[in-house]
Amino acid sequence: YDRTETAVNNLNPAFSKKFVLDYHFEEVQKLKFALFDQDKSSAQLDEHDFLGQFSCSLGTIVSSKKITRPLLLLNDKPAGKGLITIAAQELSDNRVITLSLAGRKLDKKDLFGKSDPFLEFYKPGDDGKWMLVHRTEVIKYTLDPVWKPFTVPLVSLCDGDMEKPIQVMCYDHDNDGGHDFIGELQTSVSQMCEARGGVPLEFECINPKKQRKKKNYKNSGIIILRSCKINRDYSFLDYILGGCQLMFTVGIDFTASNGNPLDPSSLHYINPMGTNEYLSAILAVGQIIQDYDSDKMFPALGFGAQLPPDWKVSHEFAINFNPTNPFCSGVDGIAQAYSACLPHIRFYGPTNFSPIVNHVARFAAQATQQQTATQYFILLIITDGVISDMEETRHAVVQASKLPMSIIIVGVGNADFTAMEFLDGDSRMLRSHTGEEAARDIVQFVPFREFRNAAKETLAKAVLAELPQQVVQYFKHKNLPPTHSEPA
Repeated sequence: YDRTETAVNNLNPAFSKKFVLDYHFEEVQKLKFALFDQDKSSAQLDEHDFLGQFSCSLGTIVSSKKITRPLLLLNDKPAGKGLITIAAQELSDNRVITLSLAGRKLDKKDLFGKSDPFLEFYKPGDDGKWMLVHRTEVIKYTLDPVWKPFTVPLVSLCDGDMEKPIQVMCYDHDNDGGHDFIGELQTSVSQMCEARGGVPLEFECINPKKQRKKKNYKNSGIIILRSCKINRDYSFLDYILGGCQLMFTVGIDFTASNGNPLDPSSLHYINPMGTNEYLSAILAVGQIIQDYDSDKMFPALGFGAQLPPDWKVSHEFAINFNPTNPFCSGVDGIAQAYSACLPHIRFYGPTNFSPIVNHVARFAAQATQQQTATQYFILLIITDGVISDMEETRHAVVQASKLPMSIIIVGVGNADFTAMEFLDGDSRMLRSHTGEEAARDIVQFVPFREFRNAAKETLAKAVLAELPQQVVQYFKHKNLPPTHSEPA
């Protein structure tokens, strides 16, 4: 999932990196924490020494808020005397704070050359001890450092309490882990907010030992807060509660490779239970998405079939045969229109995806003219096979990645779906044939056969897993807050 920073030469490390997890009360979310001693700069875990691990569910941590447990070896025997402490905190406050800092005339700590300063931010923990919240990068060979601006959740920095004291420690970095203390200061978020509006705030960096020893001691340099901004970091739920509608469209594959729908071996054959894999996929995904669309009217399109009366092949036809109004009422309406159209069309080919992708992209492009986070389009394509127009589809997906749109592909039957995996840019970003890279990953591919015997919730979960972050990522990138939201 993720890893912390490395604490150098330290047997009692406090890691500043936070892991943000979505907590689902209704699921068992198993977590494993494994500790390693970093020996090389390699990212491969087997190159480092394993120190021990601890497994539990997220629920265990959340219900206790903070747990300390012994580290175990792979055989569940104790790994020496090592303990791990894990604390959980709910990030219900979605404000983030961005700080930009610099230093001036800091104390020189290295005999040869200047210092290598970095800052550490602490807040008071529940136990009264200072708790590390953030560590800046190290700036080499300077007494006048300028650190990169950084953003942390306000809850992490001060538990959302603007008056809570924050301790800032300044150190000179040493490679052996024995960092030299330069000085410290105390402040609070409400005080730091005075640096808003382009007026920097200056703090004396004090070394209490030197202050006690030297009569004429002034400070060990100045820490300058160049700017302080507080914003909201909106979640999927914020956008949905803010009035964003998920616009759902279904694209159904009617190519000849599916087999004659009257033949029980066909993927479009509706069994005595009144269902098939196409219907199962429509219902599993649609039943969740329809809750996020107020009018519950969904366009349902078909491709790869010959249509009456002239039997021309179409790659984007309304399955209710009403081209000016392809909308079906609710997911049940889609299922009815689908069953009703089967006897009236001839399955044909090829399997072209790009017309349907471009069809939905046209509507998504219109929605961008409003410059609000009010509509996000989801295209569910259900198909039995290999894409014939791969170049055009790749190009269409890359263009769609710039729009408020996501594509879900459910593969039915037992075909080779390698090309679909390729469109799903989980391992690398998709490029079009011209070499243009997708702005973001918007395709989620799921083979239905992996879920044939599972509950429909399992398919829906797999299919919709990436959708919330795709919605947030798009609106954030466009700097669009939820339509009805409170200011930071």
